[in-house]
Amino acid sequence: MKMLRTLLLGPALWLLLAVPVQAERAEKRATAGTVRQVAPSDRHRDRSGQTRKGKASYYSRRFHGKKMANGEAMKPDSNAAASKTLPVGTVAKVTNLDNNRSDVVVVKDRGPYVPGRIIDVTPRTADKLGMKEEGVAPVAVTPLKLPPQNEAASAPSGKSH
Repeated sequence: MKMLRTLLLGPALWLLLAVPVQAERAEKRATAGTVRQVAPSDRHRDRSGQTRKGKASYYSRRFHGKKMANGEAMKPDSNAAASKTLPVGTVAKVTNLDNNRSDVVVVKDRGPYVPGRIIDVTPRTADKLGMKEEGVAPVAVTPLKLPPQNEAASAPSGKSH
């Protein structure tokens, strides 16, 4: 009887211990390479007006026509941009630090959700900045005009990509 209990209890105990560990490992494998970042609420947006340096990328084709955080559809020929830290409605100058080319954008979306990147721009803006071929470029982002505090807080929020 003791041997029978050991034979039956051993595998059952192993299943109880191993299944959660295997599920956790499967979840880690499934989310490996993805970045989960939550944009701060509007009351934590950067309203300092300071120039920030980092990397810029541009919206891929899969975002064309998708709804942005401000509710508008993303148009590849617009001057829209995405920032995690600047309030929606901010007008900013983006300068490519490799070639000193710049363009003015309006923050209408949240993102980019890739570590080290501070702004996403449209393909039109990427072309003006001379970064379309590489896809990513070092930039300086200088806010030119911040939206009024109440306007930024009332803008719809949401992650579009």
